[in-house]
Amino acid sequence: MRHSVVTKKPPALVAPCEPTPTGYHPLSLLDRLPAMRSYVHMIHVFRSGREPARVIREALARALVPYYPVAGRFATSSGDGKLYVDCNAEGVWFVEARADCRLEDVGYLECQPLVIPNDQLFPSAPAGLDEDALTFMLQVTEFKCGGFVLGFKCSHCLFDAIGVGQFLLALSELARGLPRPTVKPVWCREAFPEPANFQHQIDQQLAAPAAAPPPPPAAFELEHFTTDISQDLVNRLKNSFLKETGKNCSVFDVLTALVWQCRTRAAGLPPDARLTLNFPANIRQELRKELPAEGGYYGNCVYHIVLEAASGKIAGAPLFDVVRLIGSAKERLSAKFARWLKGDPDEVPLPLSFSYGSMSFTDLRRVGFVRTDYGWGEPDHVVPIFDHPIAMCIFLNSPAPRKGVRLMTHCVVKEQLQAFKDEIKKLV
Repeated sequence: MRHSVVTKKPPALVAPCEPTPTGYHPLSLLDRLPAMRSYVHMIHVFRSGREPARVIREALARALVPYYPVAGRFATSSGDGKLYVDCNAEGVWFVEARADCRLEDVGYLECQPLVIPNDQLFPSAPAGLDEDALTFMLQVTEFKCGGFVLGFKCSHCLFDAIGVGQFLLALSELARGLPRPTVKPVWCREAFPEPANFQHQIDQQLAAPAAAPPPPPAAFELEHFTTDISQDLVNRLKNSFLKETGKNCSVFDVLTALVWQCRTRAAGLPPDARLTLNFPANIRQELRKELPAEGGYYGNCVYHIVLEAASGKIAGAPLFDVVRLIGSAKERLSAKFARWLKGDPDEVPLPLSFSYGSMSFTDLRRVGFVRTDYGWGEPDHVVPIFDHPIAMCIFLNSPAPRKGVRLMTHCVVKEQLQAFKDEIKKLV
């Protein structure tokens, strides 16, 4: 693959194309969690388009009318210190770019590490601006083959995965000429319940001295590995589980068990080493009394399920025993969330662990952005960008014409990568 150059135009602000409400919008408790003060980076790869930068830029101006908080800026209250959105209609930074190659020349940018450096595919605000105040930035890079890549940065304080998927789906609908998004967005953050004294816990986390900061990436440099699991194999695993237990299991349960067990065996930790598995669960159904029945909420609405076990137990157990552990953990979601709402100090909505024994899983196969169509078809594939020291695995749909699940992992050090690949191969 040859060296490629991306030429960017200067970033430009795209503001709502019509007047929008102004004022200060509060964020929910989950939005304000310190761990949410980060930016999600993702690229969407499309094999064809016709003036995609112009079309998407014009659609963005229209999308920012119903989604007017996205055009605002984060600010902190001088009174209670809470983070909120100043709905000032300043707009979203948008970058147009051109690559001097075809998508084919760079392997269609299917997985990390990307052939083109990340900073060439993602937007940046002009020098001197505080990017931490921004909610969303977008870049459209056009390739010589007629394809394009949409790269965006979005603040986790404003969106969860379902929320940003909803926003991008609306953007694509407007790009295709629909008069309005199919799903009407609602803010509704003030209706989100807030356990007693939880703001005090947030304040303590933000004010705590950096006596025990997260380990630097050099503590263990994790390797990227991407592979596809065929739909046929997924069906066989689910059918075998049903035959053995008399119960159904989800695709997420069986593949999470498979990857977690393979990673545990490859890592070779002592049998009594403590492992932690966590994954976000959508709690919109748990808040059906607080949130509109018609949907449209795009803020953070997830609670992380945590499962702990000894390394030896996970490494040595039959695969379907691990599947059962995960299923049982999911069944406890409602009770755990209810305890958190009542102020139980042992319940934490977003636990973070930077130990090598911890691993996170996220399923993005059904999130709205995988169905975005700006006028030339859905994305060939999407690639979340992550390089932090937290071991993780993301589930995506395999690019067409393949059918199945793409496992995008970042969970073992270089010395254990081949062992991890071998374990996956043995099980599949």
